Amino acid sequence: MRTEDLAKACGIGRRSLYRIENGEPGVALGTVMGVLWTLGLLDTFRDVANPDKDDHGKILEAASRPQRLHTPVSEDNDF
Repeated sequence: MRTEDLAKACGIGRRSLYRIENGEPGVALGTVMGVLWTLGLLDTFRDVANPDKDDHGKILEAASRPQRLHTPVSEDNDF
């Protein structure tokens, strides 16, 4: 599909589609969703904020947790 055809099918201008392609901020979320819907990719958007599928976020969260401190166990455990 040509970009002009995609923009027309989405009801947006070619400049808006260019901004989406380049990840420019300020593009309306509804516009992005419309392009995903037109391309048949709307189901993939569902996982964007899904914490169960965000492996990178899980790694970052685990790294920021405080580490457990272990106290040394004395050799003399005579009660």
